Amino acid sequence: MKTGSEWHIYRTRFLIKAKQLSEPLVFVDALGREHCGQKGDYLVESSDGTRRIAARAIFEDVYVAIAPADKKWPWRRGRDLRLSELEAPSRPSSQA
Repeated sequence: MKTGSEWHIYRTRFLIKAKQLSEPLVFVDALGREHCGQKGDYLVESSDGTRRIAARAIFEDVYVAIAPADKKWPWRRGRDLRLSELEAPSRPSSQA
């Protein structure tokens, strides 16, 4: 097999919240798309609040549990730093 590049390691960039379904679930999202899941599949919530169903085999192949979700989900929404926190620290004035 010929390829034009070397192997690279990848990971997903986004954290998600998910729970495994204990029974079948069907719902329609805000865009009018129907989502269907079976017992064992996962209900996945992204940090922007969108939800989708992920098949168990795919979900368990892609994601690794990090920690239980807490009430502060999503942890970050956009840029949480104030401009003052981004400024370079001022240099101490020299004493003469």
